[in-house]
Amino acid sequence: MKEILVSLPYFGPINQFQQIVKHQKVWIENEDNFQKQTYRNRMYIYGANGKLSLNIPIKHLPKAEEKVHQKYYDVKIDNEDRWQSIHWKSLKTAYQTSPFFEFYEDDLAPLFTTKFTYLYEFNYQCFLKVLECLQLEVDISKTSEYEKNPKNKLDLRYLSNAKTKIQIPEYIQVFQEKYGFISNLSILDLLFNEGPNSAEYLRNM
Repeated sequence: MKEILVSLPYFGPINQFQQIVKHQKVWIENEDNFQKQTYRNRMYIYGANGKLSLNIPIKHLPKAEEKVHQKYYDVKIDNEDRWQSIHWKSLKTAYQTSPFFEFYEDDLAPLFTTKFTYLYEFNYQCFLKVLECLQLEVDISKTSEYEKNPKNKLDLRYLSNAKTKIQIPEYIQVFQEKYGFISNLSILDLLFNEGPNSAEYLRNM
């Protein structure tokens, strides 16, 4: 089974986990530069008013260093904002009536009360928790150097681009009757709506 290379998102999009489910060996890019407009510090959920973006505030470099490329693993979270509390309340408001929010609530809640310094480390813990919720056993490694054109790996790092529009098979969403099906939201949307069936859904995509 071919190995894949992915970027590390904040509760990444469903189509990324579709690929992870289908491959037993996953490489996480550990040496890339931080890029804006990606899922590295944002996720999209289905709120009461439609598609909602939840963004993790980060500490920006001083103006004198703005043009310097910053490694993703060096990016620090700006914890002066109470973003974790806001994100968790947003998730509860959006999904408390979904079939499986309570099923995963106790597993996910600690991620929104524990302070993390670095964005990469927080996202890694979120990633591991999702794999646990999906009950997936995946061989995970982190890269030790950046390869523009990686060999012997299927390069899926582009899936972290938040501007990429992907259509996926429909499943029932909480506010679907109001705004229709919204495709390729955060993996949390699938988990809260499909629960233990999520992994099977991903395999059948």
